[in-house]
Amino acid sequence: MVAITLPDGSVRSFDGAVSGAEVAAAIGPRLAKDALAVKLDGSLKDLATLIEADARLEIVTRGHPDALEILRHDCAHILAEAVQELYPNTQVTFGPATETGFYYDFARAQPFTTEDLERIEQRMREIVDRDETIVREVWDRAAAIRHFDEAGEKYKAEHIETMPQDAVISIYRQGDWLDLCLGPHLPSTGRLGHAFKLLKVSGAYWRGDSRNEQLQRITGTCWETEKQLKGYLHMLEEAERRDHRRLGREMGLFHQQEEAAGSVFWHPKGWTLYRTVETYMRARLDAAGYQEVKTPQLIDRALWEASGHWEKFREHMFTAEADENKILALKPMNCPAHVQIFRQGITSYRDLPLRMAEFGCCHRNEPSGALHGLMRVRAFTQDDAHIFCTEDQINSETVSFCALLQSIYRDLGFDQVAVKFSDRPATRAGTDETWDKAEGALREAVEEANLEYTLNPGEGAFYGPKLEFVLRDAIGREWQCGTLQVDFVLPERLDASYVGEDGEKHRPVMLHRAILGSFERFLAILVEQFAGRFPLWLAPVQIVVATITSDADGYAAQVREAFTTAGLRCESDLRNEKINYKVREHSLAKVPIIAVVGRREAEEGTVALRRLGGKAQEFLALHEAVTRVQAESASPAGA
Repeated sequence: MVAITLPDGSVRSFDGAVSGAEVAAAIGPRLAKDALAVKLDGSLKDLATLIEADARLEIVTRGHPDALEILRHDCAHILAEAVQELYPNTQVTFGPATETGFYYDFARAQPFTTEDLERIEQRMREIVDRDETIVREVWDRAAAIRHFDEAGEKYKAEHIETMPQDAVISIYRQGDWLDLCLGPHLPSTGRLGHAFKLLKVSGAYWRGDSRNEQLQRITGTCWETEKQLKGYLHMLEEAERRDHRRLGREMGLFHQQEEAAGSVFWHPKGWTLYRTVETYMRARLDAAGYQEVKTPQLIDRALWEASGHWEKFREHMFTAEADENKILALKPMNCPAHVQIFRQGITSYRDLPLRMAEFGCCHRNEPSGALHGLMRVRAFTQDDAHIFCTEDQINSETVSFCALLQSIYRDLGFDQVAVKFSDRPATRAGTDETWDKAEGALREAVEEANLEYTLNPGEGAFYGPKLEFVLRDAIGREWQCGTLQVDFVLPERLDASYVGEDGEKHRPVMLHRAILGSFERFLAILVEQFAGRFPLWLAPVQIVVATITSDADGYAAQVREAFTTAGLRCESDLRNEKINYKVREHSLAKVPIIAVVGRREAEEGTVALRRLGGKAQEFLALHEAVTRVQAESASPAGA
């Protein structure tokens, strides 16, 4: 007898070995039809897997947490089958599922085109409609190498040769096509459905090594339903429309160029946006009891060695030689420098917590292929701070920080924030006892803050566990920005201490924390969140005074001066162009308010206000317009 325990706790008994498909059929015909795979004692398996002993079993259907990964993996296989049917001399390499879909890397002399993608996608639909049975086979190692060699699949043969001698050679056959794969897979291609779309072709290297042959990567997306697919494709269209690189050019915010790869040339409007956010953050930090500092850019490698960063981050550091063969490094982070300030003089427990903040300019040697607009740069500014406190103060400081972070995110337009708890990584500094203490303290603190969180195993910093704060933007994308890390290690390594109530020296706890993360990346997120249509207080240009006729130029100058004197960022447009042209142009530049003035407005001392996205005009006396716009443009921080 084989006893199968189902998720609801019920038990089904069978006379002998039974497959996952048979268990699903025994429960009901609808489940048998919907089943995609099984989860056997916590491991995903094919429906055809035989269960020969008592086990716990889940039937995986659409909607199950593991369903999408299986669907996407199968979609990759169907892509490969379609490519080889249409282009027989193409070799396949690897084709995994991804967070949003799948890809497969191909070796083919001729580049794939957009028209090719359309043909391939159509053939994939035909393969799905053929409902080919998918069967797992276990092959002899030598036979598998010989098969792929004879088929001209040198990459598959090479991969098998590099596998351990005792590895199981698992082959999945669908129809007449087969591939080396661990699985699991659907019972047939028909179970996939049509909720997939090929997106692009790009370059890739065999085994991800630039020294190897270049391949062609076809990327696609796959979802459980066509409704989900449609929603995702709409999100991609929105993401393209909101792309901060395009909007940055159109709005004159910034540019980048090869001569300074990974750095940003901020234009006046972009720098105004930057300074507005910086001023807001400085006001919030001042109100929260932070003390701002400034630390050096170049620091001797000896300090980085002492802190442990040289060993962990050396490859990402820019270095320079100084006199007497000294090696200096451009700082990739601010933490060790802040400890140096803390160590100056004798600190008493009465001085704690000490909240030390810096808008610190940092540099990291990111690979050129990873650079992406403002999202991934080499030169960036962190809104970094370190809180030096006692163990007893971890809870209260964590609660205060989480409240500050959530308030700032709301002010900046983000009200959906998820929290991840990242515990000890495999490679780390400090003892297990220290990590037990740090993780316990952080867990207690986040629970004290009444924040729900999910575990993110093994993703802590090398010196301590951390909370990661993940924003969800206007089109559903997630961005990890803020962090809070509990560190018992760095104060020990850099010999930081304070005098306790007992008159003895003690090590402070160091809370590493950031809210925006980096200014550059967060500003990119802000541009895309608002699609360039910033709330009035953030807009680089808040109001443009546009004339209807040239005889209103003098009055326009008065209007601009009135708005500017009230602290508003105001420009004027006196060009000899029609007013509709001016309005359209400033609307494309995402200016929130246009104050239209002509002969009548000049005579009456009024302005006609037009709001971005609106068609109506509001006629107001100049002083009333100034007062109203000034009130609307107030920073949430009161700065």
